[in-house]
Amino acid sequence: MKRTLLIIVLFTSFNQFASAQQKPQYTQYIFNYLLINPAVAGIENYTDAKAGYRSQWTGLQGAPVTAYLTVDFPLGDKFIQGDATSFPAEGGVDPSSRQFTQTYMASEPHHGLGFSIVSDVAGPINTTNVDVNYAYHIGLTDKMNLALGVAAGANHISLNTAEITLENPYDPAIANGNNSQWTPDLSAGVWLYSGNYFAGASVQQLLPGNLYFSTQHATNVAKTVPQYFLTGGVKLFLDDDLTLMPSFLIKQISPVPLTYDLNLKLNFKDKIWLGGSYRHDDSFGVLAGLNISSFVNVGYSYDITTSALNTVSNGTHEIVITILLNNRYNVGTSMHLF
Repeated sequence: MKRTLLIIVLFTSFNQFASAQQKPQYTQYIFNYLLINPAVAGIENYTDAKAGYRSQWTGLQGAPVTAYLTVDFPLGDKFIQGDATSFPAEGGVDPSSRQFTQTYMASEPHHGLGFSIVSDVAGPINTTNVDVNYAYHIGLTDKMNLALGVAAGANHISLNTAEITLENPYDPAIANGNNSQWTPDLSAGVWLYSGNYFAGASVQQLLPGNLYFSTQHATNVAKTVPQYFLTGGVKLFLDDDLTLMPSFLIKQISPVPLTYDLNLKLNFKDKIWLGGSYRHDDSFGVLAGLNISSFVNVGYSYDITTSALNTVSNGTHEIVITILLNNRYNVGTSMHLF
């Protein structure tokens, strides 16, 4: 009876994982939209490298732990050497200033490339996703850009049987099963942006697939499903040094009900920022960051769980380190993703 109950719990958890939240969730995606939309690859005129670590629901044994690395950069001499984010090395209009948004001109057409690797561990289930991103950016008007992007790669999922204790260690539901498997991964997105606003739509896991651990029990099969994202944001100037940036994310993953995030970021002189976020029926988040130099930035967030897990969870911690390479114009942070 104990064995049967454990198997039911294990595979119920797996099926929920595979049909509802196959991709990890983040709080600081607002500073790394490459995690949800490939169209942002190459949006800046420097190489943007980000490393992140997220410990979700700390205090709960087996809670998800996520680590990732993303890198993206533009291609095209006209864009890299002089676009709307560029200004002469000896001085000029600060891209974070009010004057910049008023005089913003759409960037030159160019390509963007990116790479991402995401590792997520939830109890005995380990997933690793590797993708290559491509985007093409064009100017729709004098002040508006459109980017179309696609990401392709592979997803690896495995079951660590060493972390599972059964009455019968050779239980046929797990022993000799398909405990390590690869599936193809495909995403697509569109991104509209200007000097002080952006909007994007994307879909992940376009290719359906079956996930199963047991080769002898067809009932233990789960399916990957597409995940849809809609997001947008705007930069509002309170004065020349202080900006307020509200943004949102709407996410649809069948059969889970529609969810949404609301975010607010307050930025002082493009050096120090504070923020807050709300995830519907899940959590409140507090965010803070420091743009240390034109080479490195650091961001941290803490989520307060509001769901039923708040009785066993001590909250969620997430930290992101950004490295700005080939930053020839010495901008302090992203000019297009805020």
